Amino acid sequence: MEKKRITFKVFRFNPAVDDLPHYESYVMEVKKDALVLDILNRIKWEFDGSFTYRRSCRHGICGSCSIRVNGKVVLSCKENVFELTDIFGDLLVLEPQNKQKVIKDMVIDRVDFWNKYTEVKPFLVAKYDEHPEVEARVSPDEASLMLDSDICIQCANCYSVCPSVRVNEKYYGPAAFVKAYRFIVDTRDHNKKERIDIINEPEKGVWDCVKCYKCAEVCPKGVNPIEKITLLHNQVFKEGRAKNNVATRHAIGFKKSIQKNGFLDEGFLVRYSEGIFGTMKHLREAFDMFRRGKIKMPWNMPSKPKKMNEIKQLIKVASKIECRRKW
Repeated sequence: MEKKRITFKVFRFNPAVDDLPHYESYVMEVKKDALVLDILNRIKWEFDGSFTYRRSCRHGICGSCSIRVNGKVVLSCKENVFELTDIFGDLLVLEPQNKQKVIKDMVIDRVDFWNKYTEVKPFLVAKYDEHPEVEARVSPDEASLMLDSDICIQCANCYSVCPSVRVNEKYYGPAAFVKAYRFIVDTRDHNKKERIDIINEPEKGVWDCVKCYKCAEVCPKGVNPIEKITLLHNQVFKEGRAKNNVATRHAIGFKKSIQKNGFLDEGFLVRYSEGIFGTMKHLREAFDMFRRGKIKMPWNMPSKPKKMNEIKQLIKVASKIECRRKW
């Protein structure tokens, strides 16, 4: 079997003996089918028994073995080492998901992740007979509404790369929203409106997502959290729980701009979302956007597309955003 000599530069920190984190290098002959988890095991078994990391199922189910390789967040038991060397070369840097929360080596403190996950009530809430004569059935069509949100393994990959989590300690994060969505669309659940109110909270909720798509890029199960976040936006409007704030006006303004012009008028979007006085605080950014052609004036506004009727029809078919208030 093909082998390759690879150097692994590994983050090490033991608070019992180390004042500061440091890196240690290990050189190994690695087989073509080796996974990152195999390397973690070999470091512990062949080089240093004190090396610490999380692992359990080895089948991509438990979500416990996530680390970073050259900055890329991976599930160790699924990521092939040779494929990583094709991207990064023969020096691979192994680090924990979040170096600011290290307990020891690759193990981090996930208390904040689990606390936020728990806040969205990640369990079925239903009032059923304790001794039912028939089961609570879910049809294939009803189950398909979950869009694979039920296969999330809580590995926290999405949470570790989310820029909103990084700057806002209150923000629930993608994994919590995926779980909230999973039960909001579950036809057996009786707690839909309360869940929507939870994910609709200012600062904590779905409106603080910046649409960077990083959560979708790093999910090892292909759950696509950003899709669920967008659908939760729609649920907020559909259930009439939307509040008149910058975030919801931004969503409405986006739709209105496309309907009116056939393209996104970013100047209009800011004015609609923030209002005249709110726009004043963005004058510096507005000038830069105008200089780059992102803000249009009446005299240089592009012509509307010829097929505006088709664009409006597409919006009508695709959009589920309905506002029950006139803002």
